[in-house]
Amino acid sequence: MPEGNGAIAIKVVDGIGRVPASAWDACAGPGNPFVRHAFLKALEDSGAVSEDTGWMPQHLVIEDEMGQVAACAPLYLKGHSYGEFVFDWGWADAYERAGGRYYPKLQSAVPFTPVTGSRLLLRRGARLELRDALISGMVQLSERLEASSVHVTFSTEAEWQRMGEAGMLQRVGHQFHWENQNYGSFDDFLAVLNSRKRKAIRKERQAANAPGDLVIRELRGDEIEDRHWDAFYRFYRNTSDRKWGPTYLNRDFFSLLHDVMADDVLLVLAEADGRPVAAALNLIGQDALYGRYWGCAERYKFLHFEACYYRAIDFAITHGLKRVEAGAQGPHKIQRGYLPRRTFSAHWIADSNFRDAIARYLAEERSMTELERHQLEASSPYRQC
Repeated sequence: MPEGNGAIAIKVVDGIGRVPASAWDACAGPGNPFVRHAFLKALEDSGAVSEDTGWMPQHLVIEDEMGQVAACAPLYLKGHSYGEFVFDWGWADAYERAGGRYYPKLQSAVPFTPVTGSRLLLRRGARLELRDALISGMVQLSERLEASSVHVTFSTEAEWQRMGEAGMLQRVGHQFHWENQNYGSFDDFLAVLNSRKRKAIRKERQAANAPGDLVIRELRGDEIEDRHWDAFYRFYRNTSDRKWGPTYLNRDFFSLLHDVMADDVLLVLAEADGRPVAAALNLIGQDALYGRYWGCAERYKFLHFEACYYRAIDFAITHGLKRVEAGAQGPHKIQRGYLPRRTFSAHWIADSNFRDAIARYLAEERSMTELERHQLEASSPYRQC
């Protein structure tokens, strides 16, 4: 797809396997595991991401004059809004009631993954205008495919600012992160909380670890065996079934993830008399631990908090990680030290009248979201200095 900005040309590839892993990762960088070639390819190779599931890869690639990949962006043509975590169902309904066709749309994201990270991937030393070329390329592709819109979700704030300058509509959300203030131990973290919350967390941890038949282990790399993945997948399915939600990932995905990224996985596994009863899956980044999935077969008091939140904090402190990102939703995380942090998305709407309506909606939503975030921050468990 030729790009109208100078000599820059953008290619559209219908599978990430068509881009060499080393070339993609040179643009993605080492920090965030979810934009790595291996993770995105595992999604495609497992069939979790495909035309059949409504996530048709349309990745953008820019090569320099030497034929090397200088910039790229994960991009998908979508026929629905599942698996995104930045909700536009209301937009789709309103547009279609007005006689428009909302789907297909283009989505730049990591499928099924509400984790902030770069979406406009540039190789070190690449010209910054390639970032603008990727933005323009998304819009041009949307027009060519007669898609209603382009959505770039969970981008970095810097990318969000640039996309706003390029004319895209800006949206803000929040999720809950724990931040490491150079704590030497979990007790150091507890020491900065107010007395009531500190005591509550200690009681929760004590209760979660009290059952005599229960052992909680943290597994990485080849410590995670096929039987552990089998158990975890059952728990993952159980969680989806209880929430009446779709099961986006299949068992093959987790096998592929283990094959290519096992050292980047932290599986917190709870066993009762040697039998798996619950697990929390995390991915390890350069400076953050990302909590992704939790599931259980049996309920133990406070085990969810221990496996998902407190063990994650322990791991981050031990390994010097700057933060733990605990995923979407959950104001209950605040009382456990996870505070609301802004998330960013940008949107291009083809229909000018619909775009104006969405812009007005986003202005109102942004005010409400910021008010909610400040109210949540007022419930912080941290001692006031």
